[in-house]
Formats: sequence, C-alpha cells, structure tokens
Amino acid sequence: MIGTLVGIAILCALGTWQVERLTWKNGLIAAIGERIHAAPQSLDAIERRFAETGDVDYWPVELRGRFLHEGERYFLSTFDGAAGWNVYTPLLTTDGRLVFVNRGFVPYEMRDPARRQDGQIEGEVTITGLARTAPTEKPGMFVPDNEPAQRTFFWRDVDAMAEGLDRPAGVRLVPFLVDQAKTDVPGGYPVGGTTVIDLPNDHLQYAVTWYGLAAGLAAVTAALLLKDRRSRP
Repeated sequence: MIGTLVGIAILCALGTWQVERLTWKNGLIAAIGERIHAAPQSLDAIERRFAETGDVDYWPVELRGRFLHEGERYFLSTFDGAAGWNVYTPLLTTDGRLVFVNRGFVPYEMRDPARRQDGQIEGEVTITGLARTAPTEKPGMFVPDNEPAQRTFFWRDVDAMAEGLDRPAGVRLVPFLVDQAKTDVPGGYPVGGTTVIDLPNDHLQYAVTWYGLAAGLAAVTAALLLKDRRSRP
C-alpha cells in the first residue's frame, strides 16, 4: 500500500513538473515571437545585451561592413530536402569588429565559391539578420567533431571558426553569430533567411499522461481495496 501511494505521488510530481515546463515553454515561444518581429537593433545594443544576459538569440540586428569571402566556413545542412552547406562568412564592420554571418544555404556541390562567384558580393554592404548564440561545448556525443582545418563544421563554435582566419590587427571577434535575412543575391546563392525556429512543445500531453497514470493507479488500488473489503467475512 505504501509503495502504491509513493508511486501515485511520483506520477503526480512528474505531471506537475511537466505543467511547469509547459508554462516555461509557452513563455519562451512568446518571447521569441516578439523578438523576431522587433525592429533591427544596432550591433552595439546586441553586444550590450549579450554582456548583460548572455541571451541574444533571435534578436534582429543590423550590420554594416564588408564580407571577407576568403574566410568562409561551411556547416553541413539541409534545405527544402536538399543536402548542402550553410555558408558562414566573416563580416568586417565599419568600426573594426568581426562578425560571422550565416549568409544562407548552398547545395552540396556549390560549396566551392568559384561556382557561385556572382554571389560573392564585394564592397560595403548593410545587412539585417537574427543574432544567434553559440553553445559553449559540443551539443551531444553523437554530433561529429568540427574540422576547422578543412573549414567544415557541424556545430557553432565561434572561436574554432576564427582559427586560421587572417584578420586585421586590432579587430575584435564578436562572440555570437548572425543569420542573415532572406535577400536577393546575384546568382541566387547563398539562399538567406533559412533560420529554423522549431521548439517542440509536448509538455501538455506529457502532463496528461503522468496525471492519467496516477489516476489509473489510484482507481485500480481503490477497486482492489473495495474488493478485498467486500470479500471479508
């Protein structure tokens, strides 16, 4: 009997935990929705926010500078069912900072910049995009190791991306990245605006499951106790 009560208590606790997670997830989804529709902020403003909170994911930002195309890095990715790469290009801002910008997707066979020369925009540009923080360590044991020497990456690591980059003296590396918004690019590649915002929110069904199991266990226990009571002389 004691074991049954403990089991019911554990199931109810798990259900309550999922309700708390549901509240947190709904708040996070709402916050992200507000962020992505906000007006673009300056790089200074986003850097201040990063220094204060460490959280700048999905805040719109505007950058001005020139791309250093020779420093492209490539992240294995898919887009519209096709395998390929997200092209991360360092952008040297007009005030001497370096930001890695995810310019977007190119098909697998177009990793070589020589095959998409029209899209290698020269000169000063102004771009908008979404700030993205990078994990402090590899996201999981099944994620391959990055290969900085080959400019091939499987997870975002700003410091590793900067390895071997020939950057001007005194230029400071910005500690987060920017996903460029969709824009018309000569030649069509890279395809910008490919940021995936997909936050699974199954906590309600998990809560219902745990509470349902608790209720079922309580009902079965009550039925057994009632049956035992009736069977007594």
